[in-house]
Amino acid sequence: MWLPPVPPALWIVSMAKDLTIGQLARQRPSRVAWLVLIISLALTVGAWRFSIILVDDRTEARFETQSLQLKTAIEERLLNYEQVLAGSAGLFAVADLVGRDDWRLYVNKLDINRYYPGIQGIGFTARVDGDEVVEFVERIREQGLPDYLVNPAGVRAEYHPIVFLEPSTQRNKRAYGYDAFGDPAHRIAMERARDTGEATMTGKVVLVQEQVDDEQAGFLMYFPVYEGDKVPQILEERRMRLRGFVFSAFRMNNLMDGIVGLISPFLDVRIYDSDVPVEDALMYGSNLGSLENEYTFEMSQKVRHGGRTWLLQTRTTPAFDYLASDPRPLIVAVAGLIISVLLFAFALVMVRSRLLAQINAGRYRAITEGASNVTLILDRRGRLNYVSPSSETILGFDPTRVSELTLEQQVHPDDWPQLQQCFEQALTEPGRALPVVHARIRDAEGGWRNMEGTYTAMIDVPGVNGVVLSLRDLTELKAAQSELHRLAFYDPLTGLANRQLFRDRLEHVIRRCKRSGKSAALMFLDLDGFKRINDTLGHDVGDELLSTVAGWLQGCVREEDSVARLGGDEFVVLLSEVTGSDAAATVAENILRRLCQRIRLGEHEVGVTVSIGLAMIPDDSEDATSLMKYADLAMYRAKEMGRNNAQFFTPAMNIQAARRMLQQEELANALESDSFTLHYQPKFDLARETVLGVEAFLRWQHPERGLIPANQFISLAEESGLIVRLGEMALRQACIEIQALERAGFENLHVSVNLSSRQITDPRFLEMFRQVITETGVAPERLELELPSELLNEDPETVQRLLGSLHDIGVYLILDNFGASNCSLAAMQRLPLNAVKIDHEFIRDIPYNATATDVTSAVIALAHKLHLTVIAEGVETPQQLNFLRAAGCAQAQGNLFSYPLDEDALIGFLLRQEERLTL
Repeated sequence: MWLPPVPPALWIVSMAKDLTIGQLARQRPSRVAWLVLIISLALTVGAWRFSIILVDDRTEARFETQSLQLKTAIEERLLNYEQVLAGSAGLFAVADLVGRDDWRLYVNKLDINRYYPGIQGIGFTARVDGDEVVEFVERIREQGLPDYLVNPAGVRAEYHPIVFLEPSTQRNKRAYGYDAFGDPAHRIAMERARDTGEATMTGKVVLVQEQVDDEQAGFLMYFPVYEGDKVPQILEERRMRLRGFVFSAFRMNNLMDGIVGLISPFLDVRIYDSDVPVEDALMYGSNLGSLENEYTFEMSQKVRHGGRTWLLQTRTTPAFDYLASDPRPLIVAVAGLIISVLLFAFALVMVRSRLLAQINAGRYRAITEGASNVTLILDRRGRLNYVSPSSETILGFDPTRVSELTLEQQVHPDDWPQLQQCFEQALTEPGRALPVVHARIRDAEGGWRNMEGTYTAMIDVPGVNGVVLSLRDLTELKAAQSELHRLAFYDPLTGLANRQLFRDRLEHVIRRCKRSGKSAALMFLDLDGFKRINDTLGHDVGDELLSTVAGWLQGCVREEDSVARLGGDEFVVLLSEVTGSDAAATVAENILRRLCQRIRLGEHEVGVTVSIGLAMIPDDSEDATSLMKYADLAMYRAKEMGRNNAQFFTPAMNIQAARRMLQQEELANALESDSFTLHYQPKFDLARETVLGVEAFLRWQHPERGLIPANQFISLAEESGLIVRLGEMALRQACIEIQALERAGFENLHVSVNLSSRQITDPRFLEMFRQVITETGVAPERLELELPSELLNEDPETVQRLLGSLHDIGVYLILDNFGASNCSLAAMQRLPLNAVKIDHEFIRDIPYNATATDVTSAVIALAHKLHLTVIAEGVETPQQLNFLRAAGCAQAQGNLFSYPLDEDALIGFLLRQEERLTL
């Protein structure tokens, strides 16, 4: 009868059944088991003590991390507040006169309670000479503060009373009129801010807003405001042109409790307005420590900002120590004891076992049959005795034809010496697995595969009798790692570095500039008109253009410089070392010349230009984020300057960006609050002297500046993207006006609406237009759309398709500003235009400028040749009107006939015109 073989583990256990554990332990061969037990216990004790040290180190590291994070958070908070003051000072640079309501609106927009906790208020102190203080107080009282008084009283050569302080709480109102310049603690900070042009902090003070029963330490941060939009360069000029200070008042407990509670809630935190822990200089204490001197760790750091140095002292508390406690040392001790006992028992059993068949067992221990490894056995001379079957799967060799293989011929010549050296070392150290060695092995097809392996000499092991070389194939792993690295740090389209890799390179260059004192330059590049190319010709053409531009950029810089693509059509170039701004400008000019050309992409030929913004390292900043922002601002300045040029960053760009942001926000709020209206200017038929229609002009009803014409905010609306919504609103109001004119009896009048290129090229424009027509019920024939002449420079097929759809609907199409800019006559012939409007620049100089009259006559004649109706705008004198009639102009409008009128005035004007015709 056949029985299955007994597994080795069960066989060993069956042998051990003859003796108990106690009997085994008393046997002489069991000394090995006792040695195992002693070593295991010693290792357990060592691991237990080591785990205690690790826990203590981790606790200390956590404490240091929280302390460092707390210092960083305080510094970032102070820097943010400094930037708030800088922006507040910028308000005086962008506005000639800042009123109390302006200041309140600005501070409310900041939402300091939400975004800048800890600020008691943001205010402004005005500089007043001693002989002007009475007049100053009367002026402030007339502004709605009848009880306003400068305090403390006394005669001084110069006063700095508080004029604005928001939010206007009852506590803050007590500070109105307070002259902090009379207090030495405040005066030192204010004089330093005045002389340096930077934000400066006071020492420890008690705010004048504090009540007697609620006094706590505080401080103020001052930022100077000078006359003009730039900081004077000369000290005496800064003192003379000082206008006042913007300031923030802080209550220390309110400022710090949120930071400490978020970052280090279980640390005892104290802040001193000094280099050393002096009790009188204590500004803040969290008071978490139950006993004064019971703490595990302590750290002191210095926070420097605004001309002051604070000592930040942190200590652990019992609560922190309790939360940092760790049960793992106990777990290590218990687990070590259990493992030691188990190892002791296992060793007792193994001592009594007898292992058989060592010849076969030795072979199977040496040979790995896995498909991911190739196992070779070599004799003392290095000849192959055995190759595992996996060699056929990995390398393509038949393992049965061992005698035909020579290891040296299959190894790359550069890797063979190292492999041979490891083989000889294995012979001198039998039984020891040597360190991993890398080598390139030739496969059956002649290609090289990256492999790693280890030698183990088993000369005396029965069944092996040689040196075992185990090789693992790394080819696919290397390829995967290379691909992962490429995807993580390189742009897949252009092969350039991506944002993450470029940021690392930028920070590396900044650190090197700090050490060496040399300069570097950062360029921010944006392709002009790329969106139009991408939208009209397709993303494939856009991608081809981006790849071509990437190659051009790499050819314009040195090998040590960096070129990256941040996304879209945005590129950055990092010049790792330049002699100065002139050298950076030279590189920028080379890039402009290289990229300013026409290129054929597939079936299309497109023009390429680029706008470049430059920031210098370290002159402009030593912070990577700030440098990227500054270069971006400079790039936008280059676009404002007409594109295809390079601009260096200047501090004024920051102020301009802040101003544009405020204006954009104000424009968006006006759009939400429906603060726009339309005025209408009549348009006359010169032959019949009758009103044909009106042109709608957009007006902004500003609460402070009154009625603002469109030319003062349309460019801002286009830049911010609000032009699409603004244009839809104007079109809808014009349709409503058509209905109002019909109800008043003027059924045949047309209404013209001006459109911008960005509005027309919006993908949703045609859909929006149809929706407005449908909702208002207006006949399309009553509408006239005035198109900008630069629309002819857009993609011809797209423009022709769009205008064709509008013409099919029945809309009257007018080309505005005809003759004032470059436009393609061939494109005009293909477009379904009905009329052209002569730009007012030509009309203005008629008849006194011969050039203007000649150009106007030529434009009218050209329009007649194209079978287009001619309309003149800006007609203001009878001489201009007579010339236009003689030249064959069909229609005209201007202040000679009527100024733009609101809806009611327009109806009255039209009624008077009808009465005139009936007489």
